[in-house]
Amino acid sequence: MQKQQGFTLIELVVVIIILGILAVTAAPKFINLQGDARVSTLQGAKAAIQAANSLVYSKAALTGVEKEPTFSVDIGISDGDETDPSNSVATAYGYLAGTAAAIQHAVDLNSPEWNISDTDGTVKIQQEGAPTNCFIQYKASQTEGSTPTFVSGVSDDNDVFLPMPTASDC
Repeated sequence: MQKQQGFTLIELVVVIIILGILAVTAAPKFINLQGDARVSTLQGAKAAIQAANSLVYSKAALTGVEKEPTFSVDIGISDGDETDPSNSVATAYGYLAGTAAAIQHAVDLNSPEWNISDTDGTVKIQQEGAPTNCFIQYKASQTEGSTPTFVSGVSDDNDVFLPMPTASDC
């Protein structure tokens, strides 16, 4: 007589329970991938603005206008618009001015994926379709020797705005 081989019901139940436990612990890591992606994209935009600011400040320092509250610095980038072949960008104390036009020109964030608006020297940068608090704000340099700052739309328990939103906010 041949002996049949296979799994018992108890063995199958144990395997299903172990897989269930693994799924419960691993699933939260993958549920908010979209929020993580949005935060990473905002971090990339922030890094691009900071890199552009380094170059703009260098150009401003070379021309001796880094102490001017407002000025226009030639950065050698044309928007390709034949009616306005301007290669310059507005600055505040040597850094990019707090205008959407200056940020878009220096960093090339002109795609329809971004909502970029400015108010009183502060530029709000948000991805199209992102939740309300998922954005960063660029505030232009206010005084000679100060650097521009970045804040998010999210505050901590002390009502201090964080430098970047978290994945749960995006």
